[in-house]
Amino acid sequence: MNGDVERPADAARRALRAARERDARERDERETTPGTEREARPGDAAREALRRAVQGERARGDMEGPGEPRAESATAAPDSAAPDTAPSTRPGDIAREALRAARQVRSDAKDEEAKPSRRTTRPASARSRAERSPGSQERGVRVRELRERLAGAFEPPAADGPGKPTAQHRDAPPPSPATTPSTPTPPSTPTPPSTPTTSHVPRTMAAPTRDTELRRTFAALPPRSPAPGDTDRFAGTWWGNAWVNALEEGALDAARLARGRAYAQQGHVDAITVTPGLVLGYVQGSRPRPYRAQVRLRTLSDADWDRFLDAAAERPGHIAALLDKEMPQSLAACGVQLLPGPGDLEPHCSCPDSGHPCKHAAALCYQTARLLDEDPFVLLLLRGRGERELLDTLSRLSAARAARAAQDQDPTPLPGVRATDALAPRTPPPLPAPLPPPPHPEQPPVYPGAPGGPDPFALDQLATDAAARAHALLTTGRDPVAELTLWQDAVRLAAARPGSGLTAATRALYSALATATGRTPADLARAVAAWRQGGPEGLAVLEEPWDPPAGRFDRARPLLLAADLPAFRPRRNHLTHPHGHIQLRLGRDGLWYVYESEPGREDWWPRGTPDLDPVGALTGLGAADDV
Repeated sequence: MNGDVERPADAARRALRAARERDARERDERETTPGTEREARPGDAAREALRRAVQGERARGDMEGPGEPRAESATAAPDSAAPDTAPSTRPGDIAREALRAARQVRSDAKDEEAKPSRRTTRPASARSRAERSPGSQERGVRVRELRERLAGAFEPPAADGPGKPTAQHRDAPPPSPATTPSTPTPPSTPTPPSTPTTSHVPRTMAAPTRDTELRRTFAALPPRSPAPGDTDRFAGTWWGNAWVNALEEGALDAARLARGRAYAQQGHVDAITVTPGLVLGYVQGSRPRPYRAQVRLRTLSDADWDRFLDAAAERPGHIAALLDKEMPQSLAACGVQLLPGPGDLEPHCSCPDSGHPCKHAAALCYQTARLLDEDPFVLLLLRGRGERELLDTLSRLSAARAARAAQDQDPTPLPGVRATDALAPRTPPPLPAPLPPPPHPEQPPVYPGAPGGPDPFALDQLATDAAARAHALLTTGRDPVAELTLWQDAVRLAAARPGSGLTAATRALYSALATATGRTPADLARAVAAWRQGGPEGLAVLEEPWDPPAGRFDRARPLLLAADLPAFRPRRNHLTHPHGHIQLRLGRDGLWYVYESEPGREDWWPRGTPDLDPVGALTGLGAADDV
């Protein structure tokens, strides 16, 4: 026995202990109210027996010793009692006898109530005393509680049996006397669950979890209305309509077919299960539970399947059509009767209608035609083979047929060039002579101006510059602009713009180029003047001072003195006039560049044309008095 199930003896001992405590309280109440008379009730015999048992336990505890508590003797286990004690004096036996007597009294009381002629009633005086005495009502409540506790105390415990009290139920605390009615009520018996009057109809009768390669379940198709002007064709494919024709030509009652067709269009057909030779479905009719309808079709023999598979593997288009869920007519006419004919469909139904077919079986046939429209492999499954098996067999047959065809043919040379010929060393032919370059770059087309669009003049300048660079690359083989920095290229573009200085026409261009290069428009204008003076070397003379070697720079001062010019002050590669308004700068290319500035401001701007002779560079200014 499991440890969590209470033994019957333990329940009996706990009930006896509670009864002993209640008996002590009752004696105290009788001593305080001497005029109260006890009412004779069916549980008196059980109560007297329990009281005698408790008194016997107390007496035995007194004989054992004055120091031992009475509770231990009352709660001791039955197997620990003295061997000379008679079985009839054990608390468990006395409780059983009391329970048996109480049940006998209750049975006799029921028999007396069943006999109206022999029924006896209590005297009015006794009834009035019971009503006046609260102690008698309390005792009746306690007797009923004890009876309910001992009702299942001696029954063997059951783990799952219905109607058997469990340990948790027996250990439940007794109800409070304040909330328990005074009239005793028999113990309640479990009421069996009521059976519904109408049978439960499941939402669907299909079992898609049982599907295999040779068993496919299709969900219920939605209702549909016939297309206008096309009331004769139910299916959408030629093989689906062939199935419908076999049904209609073998039917005996057109009215039943019409009702079955309406059932199918209204969606009365539940999920459909297809197995080899059988179509099974449930059709909702007039009853709450749907009817079980089925259609049988003969499966193909192995020889027929071999002929069909050979015909399908012979043409790759047949396999491609089957993979696209289509049935070619040439494949259906391969000598095997794949589609049913009149009388090949055998309908059956659980309805009482004996028609051939009934409307439920006809509805199932019509819905099967819609399944054939979506997947022709349903027809092949009805004939005995599943989709995966057919595709695997067709793949093997097609591969074997292709291998045999390759063996029968002579190997054809592959197109192309052999690797040895392609990798053999050979001398390529000389390139043709290039065409003569044009004498000068052509003028680009004019870009029309548009509101909010780019500047047409700027676009024309960019196109002209690109044409000039392309012409230089074609004629010289090098691009003079490719090695320029961003700043140098911006200075070049600004210098190619007609005009000089920051005019209204060039201010926007100078501002855009200066912003792109991180300079100011004044710096860009000074650099444009240097570029126009000497190109990239002129820009280098403006921005990069350097220390020239001895030689030409040292001979420049005597030459200037010989030309009756004042002595210029040297500083690195610069020779400055004593008045501070003219400066000669020696470039790395050996040329002298002239710069002018207002006296004392050091704001030098390029002037004139560079020359190898410093006196010649100053002569180019055209104003000898200024020098």
